[in-house]
Amino acid sequence: MAKIVNSWNDWDPLKRVIVGLCDNSVIPPEEPATSEKVPVDSEMRGMWGLRPLRTVEVGNACLENLVKALEERGVVVDRPTPLQWNQAIGTPDFRNDSMMTCMPPRDILLTMGNEIMASANSFRCRYFEYLAYWPLMKQYFDEDPDFLWTQAPRPRLTDKSYKHNYYDEKISLEERLVRTANKDFVTTEVEPMWDAADVMRMGKDLFIQHGLTTNRTAMDWFQRYYPEHRVHAVNFPGDPYPIHIDATFVPLRPGLIINNPQRKLPEEQRAIFEANDWQIVDAAQPAHSEPPEFCYSSVWLSMNCLVLDPKTVIVEASEVYQ
Repeated sequence: MAKIVNSWNDWDPLKRVIVGLCDNSVIPPEEPATSEKVPVDSEMRGMWGLRPLRTVEVGNACLENLVKALEERGVVVDRPTPLQWNQAIGTPDFRNDSMMTCMPPRDILLTMGNEIMASANSFRCRYFEYLAYWPLMKQYFDEDPDFLWTQAPRPRLTDKSYKHNYYDEKISLEERLVRTANKDFVTTEVEPMWDAADVMRMGKDLFIQHGLTTNRTAMDWFQRYYPEHRVHAVNFPGDPYPIHIDATFVPLRPGLIINNPQRKLPEEQRAIFEANDWQIVDAAQPAHSEPPEFCYSSVWLSMNCLVLDPKTVIVEASEVYQ
């Protein structure tokens, strides 16, 4: 039986990866956690339902191109099994009119050595997103005797999980930045909530972004669950919508990290990197002045790259400055 799962960081030579699919993707209805995520001037504000078919087709074409590039380099590519994301869901604690997507596996699945863990997301619409990866997890479980298939404690996501009246469309950019600097986010601390894309893996060290999708209780949980690891909270005061570390602070190889120049890591948090001879350099400016339509991310999605090995990185082709 083959060993399939074994990864402790984001730069070792990549042998196998899950690439998502855009099929049936939905713009979910507003809920406590998502309201703050959608910029005030976004065309998605106030709308929900199936994404326009043309955007799904373009997204899938981009992903197919990524798959081709990976397979040409000898990487084994697995794909999820999409659900009908536009169906309503419910638990004893909440009801939501739709789910979302299985386009970004890195939001849902965290690999720690021989373990893949499904995350404890704060978005109600993502509560059952892990089901798209269930067939793959079962396959890995059957084929790899060392594979650990785990699930973080499921948050209840009741109204107590969120700050009431946190979202305010009239709030200025400056006021949003003050909130970020003060670590004032929409989630409360009643239960651990976290997205896998907020976790940066560096061997025995985990750097976890405290922001709109991951709270401090989650970091406490991580430290207890992985007692042999060192868990470090990081935050980026220049980000008005702090969600996911992978468009802000990205290791490319041992000793080198690119940092979003508009979202600087605070000096006191840089010390551990400098003490261990890591160089933190500003990322290049994005090639685009506006994000794609119906996009949750800023133009700094340009930093969202995939490291194949310490000498090879896949970046978006149109990001010519990267």
